[in-house]
Amino acid sequence: MEFKNLRIYQPDGTFRTGGLVLSGDRIASTPVSADACDMDGLYAIPGLVDIHFHGCAGYDFCDGTEQAISAIARYQAEHGICAICPATMAYPEEKLSAVMQAAAAYRTERCGAALVGVSLEGPFLSPARKGAQNGAWLQNPDAGLFRRLQEQAQGLIRLCEIAPELPGGLDVIGELAGEVRLSLAHTEADYDTACEAFRRGAREVTHLFNAMPPITHREPGVIGAALDNDEVGVELIADGCHVHPSAVRVAFRLFENRMILISDSMSATGLDDGVYTLGGQEVSVQDGRATLHGGTTLAGSVVDLFECMRRAVQMGIPLGQAVRSASTNPARAIGIQHDYGTLEPGKLANIILLDEDLNINTLILRGQIL
Repeated sequence: MEFKNLRIYQPDGTFRTGGLVLSGDRIASTPVSADACDMDGLYAIPGLVDIHFHGCAGYDFCDGTEQAISAIARYQAEHGICAICPATMAYPEEKLSAVMQAAAAYRTERCGAALVGVSLEGPFLSPARKGAQNGAWLQNPDAGLFRRLQEQAQGLIRLCEIAPELPGGLDVIGELAGEVRLSLAHTEADYDTACEAFRRGAREVTHLFNAMPPITHREPGVIGAALDNDEVGVELIADGCHVHPSAVRVAFRLFENRMILISDSMSATGLDDGVYTLGGQEVSVQDGRATLHGGTTLAGSVVDLFECMRRAVQMGIPLGQAVRSASTNPARAIGIQHDYGTLEPGKLANIILLDEDLNINTLILRGQIL
């Protein structure tokens, strides 16, 4: 399969005019022939990588079934997300173990996004910043529990969220830093505590601005600490509800190449308004906004990562920077950059072709038009 006259995304966030040759499920290094399919200047970007979301299409990752994972993977692939690292909610160990076993047993389907990892969001979170997490199932960080769950997942856990100020939090970060990527989340940590967490090996901040103290001129908190530690990546939900467009622009200017767009989507994504569940709690969805039933606490988003990327562009983020944050950076964050995140020869042929208005023209998943 060959395409010419494309505007092809580059790893630095720029675009070049050229062509792509696919060989099996990979991008080939051979030149494009004259009779290649002319794509009339469409944008070619790599399939997206969502490393933090909970569900979609009526299913939740914590349903703990292969059927749920399959439905989620198909929906994601249909919306340009080629690789997924779904997140848990806080649950008892028995429940989380079942979720991990289902993930380990799942095998990627031909028309589904690849399950490349799991994000353990909960139970090591602060009750003071629990957001939509169920406070009854939160607990202090426990390396032993993490390792038991990782064994059940057969090594699939690639991200572990943790509030470092909790008793034992910093020690657990130091102990697990060589085993999993650690992200500060649902936390009351101050600047010094966050910096110490980064010194001990934490390398990410979960959904920047949400479920953490705001940055102020005397108390910069987790956000200021992340800014001062260049090796730390930051996740951002650009759905238009979680973060004001101005703050989205501020975040991209501050963190530049370290931004990671996530959707944080829940099971209502792709469905009508109504009442759903997340983490064992009722969630009301109305006019594109998901909140805990009867309250105002945000409970994830109801848009997929492709839509978050498009909305970021509408908010003023350059397309190349938005693509890098939704594909290249998340792939690097969880260590799958050898196969995902760019359109370089040798990578998996996961390609989205877009028109000028960022509508999807063609989806190619592992070398096959979807």
